[in-house]
Amino acid sequence: MTTTTAATTIPFFPPDLFEDDRDLLLDTVREIATDPAQRFILGERTARFEELLRTDLGAGDVIACGSGTTALTLILRATGITAGDEVIVPAFGCAPLANTVLGVGATPVFADIDPHTLVMDPDAAEALITPRTKALMPAHMFSVMADMPRLRALATRHGLRLIEDSAVAQGAVLDGRPAGTWGDAGVFSFVQVKSFGGPGEGGVVVTSDPELARTVRMLRNHGQDGTHRFRHHLVGLNSRFDEILAAFQLRRHPGLAARLARRAEIATHYTRHFTPLATRGILPPPPGTDGRCYYVYTLLAERRDDLHRHLAAHHVDGHVYYPQPLPHQPAFAHAAAPDGHWPNAERAARQCLSLPVYPHLTDAEVERITTAVLTFPT
Repeated sequence: MTTTTAATTIPFFPPDLFEDDRDLLLDTVREIATDPAQRFILGERTARFEELLRTDLGAGDVIACGSGTTALTLILRATGITAGDEVIVPAFGCAPLANTVLGVGATPVFADIDPHTLVMDPDAAEALITPRTKALMPAHMFSVMADMPRLRALATRHGLRLIEDSAVAQGAVLDGRPAGTWGDAGVFSFVQVKSFGGPGEGGVVVTSDPELARTVRMLRNHGQDGTHRFRHHLVGLNSRFDEILAAFQLRRHPGLAARLARRAEIATHYTRHFTPLATRGILPPPPGTDGRCYYVYTLLAERRDDLHRHLAAHHVDGHVYYPQPLPHQPAFAHAAAPDGHWPNAERAARQCLSLPVYPHLTDAEVERITTAVLTFPT
């Protein structure tokens, strides 16, 4: 890495994420392109990648698919959720939490979030359960896993499916149990900026329900069961996994633990320095390592936009996730309760600001980011 100067901006997501893997990627493309089998999707590399993750997680099955978003759609389809059904989702988060539910004809019901952890509030979710509710779909957010023990108990008590949007949380563990394995099914995403991202789209469904796994496998490949090509048992999708990405991720997997450890190290440094700022209107995420997934590191700042400009003036690139709660988005507002109020989600949308936390930040860059935040006038 070139030496950072005072005038060089530290990017939020750097353009050199895969610079160290350049030769690996080029070799992988050539290897698969010249393979006599000429199998570019759902080949033996995909099968090996699925098995590697299944073993890692201690899960019943892992099914690779086209993206984390379609992984959610596949789960919703496989569980039979459809028109007339309701799925409780967080009011603050990524668009797929709402659009995948709407995409199968069901209704997303928006639950408010915890004001500090920013994940679905189980009490708020329980208050929204009706006879039409078929599933809870919590999402792990930024650097904190949702309260899966309480949500698991809630789903069991009410006879609901628990769909775990763990797209950002690969490698996180809560109470000794990996993210992605708490629900009836979970998902991961491999888009490049995720903790185990790659140079393209991709995702997986994680489940220990054999029937759900069998249905997802068919749905991802136009409803075929893998034994008879062109025999379509279900109306499926094209959500197949790329062999290049599978091979690339297989080879990069041994370094994942070290990359996650470096993210956690940087986050610990930030939290230690930023915790005293709570009295000045800047709140870091909760400390610790249990149930943590440092995909991004997100502050809550009362003067978020001023802090964002301050960081830019100090050549640090921050990022705002998400400037509107989901029920306020034009695409989803029609599905929201007309008298709905989500104060914690609305506050998060006003105050969230994320800092760089990718593993190849140098110690000097981490110090620059820390100093930039600490020197913000309050």
